[in-house]
Amino acid sequence: MGDTKNILIVGGGYGGIETAKKLAKQYKKRDDIAITLIDRNPFHTLMTELHEVAGHRVEPDSVRIPFAKIFGASKVKVILDSIETIDFKEQVALSATNRYPYDYLVIGSGAEPEFFGVPGIKENAFTLWSFDDAIKIRHHIEKTFEKAIAIQDPKLRQKMLTFVVAGAGFTGIELAGEFLEWRDEMCKKWLISPDEVKVIVVEALPTILPILEEDLRAKVEGYLKKHHVELKTNTPIVGAEPGLVKLKDGSTIETETFVWTAGVQGCHFAGMLDLTKGRCGNRDCEIMKAHGTCGLADCKFKKEHRDISGKKGRILVNAEMRSVDYQNVFLVGDNIWFIENNKPLPQIVETALQTADVAAHNIAAAIDGRPAKTFKSNYHGFMVSVGGKYAVSNAGGMKLSGFFAMAMKHLINLHYLLGVAGINQCWEYLKHEFLNMEHHRNIVRGFGSYRTRGYWLLPLRLWLGLMWVMEGVNKIGEGWLAWSTGSKSTWMFSPGVQQAGTAAAQAVQSAAASGADAVAAASEWAGDAATAVVQTAQPAIDAASAASEWAGDAAGNAVSAGAEAVARSFGKIWDLTKPIFNPQGLVATWFRTTFMDGLASHIPFQVFQLMVVGTEIAIGLALFGGLFTWWAAAASIVMCIVFTLSGMFAWDQVWFIFAAFLMLGGAGRAFGLDCWVVPFFKKWWNGTRFARKHYLYLDNPSKKD
Repeated sequence: MGDTKNILIVGGGYGGIETAKKLAKQYKKRDDIAITLIDRNPFHTLMTELHEVAGHRVEPDSVRIPFAKIFGASKVKVILDSIETIDFKEQVALSATNRYPYDYLVIGSGAEPEFFGVPGIKENAFTLWSFDDAIKIRHHIEKTFEKAIAIQDPKLRQKMLTFVVAGAGFTGIELAGEFLEWRDEMCKKWLISPDEVKVIVVEALPTILPILEEDLRAKVEGYLKKHHVELKTNTPIVGAEPGLVKLKDGSTIETETFVWTAGVQGCHFAGMLDLTKGRCGNRDCEIMKAHGTCGLADCKFKKEHRDISGKKGRILVNAEMRSVDYQNVFLVGDNIWFIENNKPLPQIVETALQTADVAAHNIAAAIDGRPAKTFKSNYHGFMVSVGGKYAVSNAGGMKLSGFFAMAMKHLINLHYLLGVAGINQCWEYLKHEFLNMEHHRNIVRGFGSYRTRGYWLLPLRLWLGLMWVMEGVNKIGEGWLAWSTGSKSTWMFSPGVQQAGTAAAQAVQSAAASGADAVAAASEWAGDAATAVVQTAQPAIDAASAASEWAGDAAGNAVSAGAEAVARSFGKIWDLTKPIFNPQGLVATWFRTTFMDGLASHIPFQVFQLMVVGTEIAIGLALFGGLFTWWAAAASIVMCIVFTLSGMFAWDQVWFIFAAFLMLGGAGRAFGLDCWVVPFFKKWWNGTRFARKHYLYLDNPSKKD
């Protein structure tokens, strides 16, 4: 394959993404290393959040991250295709139309639901194992409520309004939690009594969430029962028909919504590969145990049966995440079978990320001739949400429930997203989970999601812009741009600190003063003559002035007396004209000595004053015209903070800061130029290599160079 080493990654799930990013970082300056990721979709799906889409808590786009955003300007090449098989001897992956040769292969094709051979489940149940699954459930429930309102038959209506979840693991409980919250919304929308709606969780084991400690399980169980979710434990499902779920005790549940979350297995694609299986799909294995599962390392399809449709399995790997059959084939995530401490690795996100880390390291080790490393799990705990307002967790040995557990879950999600697609994706997450959330389905209820219409902010935006322009114009009137008058900004620096350019300005002033003295001497004689004329008329002027002064004093005394009476009556509670910080106080002194004094020696006062005046006027004009309003508002806040800490910002000017914060929410889109300029700017910015490299997108990337 020439001098270039081709690393091929099949699957853009958690494991595939992590492997690609680590290898891209390792070899970002190596042109002889090519990294290709193949997936049938143009986006990475957040599998752990699918229940939120299925339960209508968030919008569908919240669980999809475009590969273009994830890999940005990295060297990872993403190809949209569906791999059908792999020829390991020829080292080539095959789709219906293309061949993809490789030197090193990473398989991260994930898993799929396990139905355990229960009759009718596959044909009559929804599953929640893909983005499409979540959308199907979401649309089905919306239509079910819409149909139920028109049904008069009580039995049929109850069937329509019964929702059954099979499996009380993480997925099943989280989905049931979304259903119980969505139930209230749909009942309000369609004028249905919540008492008519049943949410039932059916579990074959004696308890829900068996992976959690007993005290946490009890809290979840109590929360579900409090919100009228029916739990049926020790109740295996033995079959399903259209509109009917059959239980082992002979009873049935009539429902139009039956979601199966009771099992997971290696995907069909992995099962078809000519690789040794560690665990094969239920009832497909040559070595079958009495309880319905199969053996470990000794479990392998017969050669003649390897390509039979329907065979599924998890591929056996060694501690280096290599296939036991081929040293250049690595596997990550849900499709691997590896025994640690006498237990197979759980099919969770942390397993995918940690196995990907080992696989990426060992591929790099093989290329660079370094020692390989072996897998050792380091799980940080587990957490499960029950809707958007309640959760339990045990992370790092710290058990939490309620608000704090839910907050922990959000923080962990943000940590993952920060590593995958940067701060931009974290902001998108916050918008979906809090800022744009409807119906108060999060831990802060509706406090973070109310949105103000931009046109209500228009008067404030115009007034704030005008005030900034006036601030700049006033400084011009005060001589900030008249260099001959000397510095007007000394108050921003410590006493005794001389600004750059001051000495030169003083020299010019001295020269100008000498010339002025000569002119003054020449005109002194003429002035004396004029004075004599004035003195002749002065007695008449004095008489008129005395009469006017008496009248003015009388009026002034009356006003002063009234003001003093008001002041004595009410007292002066708060002098709003005083600076927020005393100019000679600790805060202002610290700020000047720490930040401002250093600028004085580097920036001539003429340039500094021009910058201040120009910035104030520019902020004002931008706000007034609604052009780049966010940046203008941010600059407004920074300027106000500088003036405040300098000791020259009064209490009656604080409104500048709070008004600027309101402008950050897109105020320029209402009757402002931002309505046209911002979309154009976003498109240009998102296409730059800098934005892609540092994940500083505004929304989603638009193009590549």
